[in-house]
Parts: sequence; C-alpha cells; structure tokens
Amino acid sequence: MARVCPLFSGSTGNSYYIGSKSAGVLIDAGRSARQMEGMLKLCGIDPLAVHAILVTHEHSDHVSGLRVFAKKYGVPVFCTPGTLSALGTAAAEFEARPLCAELTIGDIAITHFPVSHDCAQPVGYRIHTADGRVVALATDLGFLSDEVKAGLLEADLVVLESNHDIDMLRFGPYPYPLKQRVLSDRGHLSNAACAAFLPELLRAGTRRFVLGHLSHQNNTPELALQTSLASLVQAGFVPEVDFLLEAAPVENRAGKSIIL
Repeated sequence: MARVCPLFSGSTGNSYYIGSKSAGVLIDAGRSARQMEGMLKLCGIDPLAVHAILVTHEHSDHVSGLRVFAKKYGVPVFCTPGTLSALGTAAAEFEARPLCAELTIGDIAITHFPVSHDCAQPVGYRIHTADGRVVALATDLGFLSDEVKAGLLEADLVVLESNHDIDMLRFGPYPYPLKQRVLSDRGHLSNAACAAFLPELLRAGTRRFVLGHLSHQNNTPELALQTSLASLVQAGFVPEVDFLLEAAPVENRAGKSIIL
C-alpha cells in the first residue's frame, strides 16, 4: 500500500519518503542522517527500506544529511548533472547517478521535470508507486511553468510549495534583496500562486494536497491552508468530500503517513 511520509519540510530541512512500508525512495535529505533515521522510524519505516535518494537541488536544506545517510545505507543518489556538479567533492563519497528521462527503482517508476529556482539544475518529481498511485512534488520554484503543471496534473497526491504570504514577506524583517529573491521567478511560490492552481489540479483528478516548504518568517500553516481552502471552495469544491488538504509539518513528530 502506497504511502507518503513528509519527514521534514521548510527552511530547516526537507525530506519525503514515498513508497510502501517495506520499499521506497526519499526525495531530498535535508536533515542529519540521525534525524532522518529517527523520523523514518517514528513513521514506521525502517531506514533500510530506502532504496534510493532523489535530490531536487543542492541547497543545504535539501542535502545536509545526504552524504552520511547515503554512505551508511549504501543507497544510490540520483540528481541532474547540474546538481551533481554543484554538490562538488561530497558526491565522490556516495554512489551518485545522473537522472535519466525515466527511472525505475524496484517497482517504483520515476520521472522528473524542471523547476525555476536560483540553483544549478533543480527539478520536481513524479513518482508512480507499485500499486499504481501517482505522487508529484514541486517545491522551491519561483513560478508554475507549463512543465511543472504537466508534471503535477492527474497525480493522486500533489506536494506543492506554499512558501509565503506576500504581505508578510513585503512588510517582514527580510532585507530588501532577499525579499526580491523570494518574490522572483527563481525564488519561492507564494500562498496565492499555489492556491490559484489547486482547482485546476482537482479538476484533473488530484484529491489530496500537501502544502510544502512553508516559510517560518513569512507564513503560518493556518494562513497557507486558509488561502488554499478559500480557492478550492470558491471554485465549488467541498472539503473532506471532494478533496483533502493539509500542510507538511516542519518535523513530523506525530509520525503521520498519508496512505493512498
């Protein structure tokens, strides 16, 4: 039975487990190996069930535990050539493999799509699980390109960035250059931009939504959820009937798995 476990989400670290209880993949490894081990076990997943790590991009909140975890468990790491180059000498310490157009890890089929962010060659992922479910993830992106939309449409569950409230960011404590970076097409997706796309995803068949990579400084889970909920309800959909919506926790201390 397919499951999605949001282990960590946000500027302090990102990692998601997708697969069955006995075999799956990690998307990103943005906390220490020890923290990821502990969170996997809390979610009922043996770390040995991780058969590969898929990296979205090289920023530290997505790869800080990558080297140690990959070495300890001997799992291959897949990323784009640009990300691999950006990882530098650290990539020599684990089994690093370039992403191909279609990748198979056991019974899991994986494709990827480009996203816009201020790093070397970032991607989002579309995961086809062994029991026929589809999970798509796109975080750390400045805008929703046609490639991103195509990568997300018709998935059973979508993890989509809802990083910031625009007013909180504009009037918040960030220095002006950082505000401009976040708001740019190579920055992060706002609550409003995320929310505006959810009805289109729902019409295409997605029923479960997870809001990811929320900013600690410029957002709250309540505000992100309220914005997306309002967009879906205004489009005529009924919560808990037509769709399920939640925000990924900073740390999944409840050990929650989303069963598909």
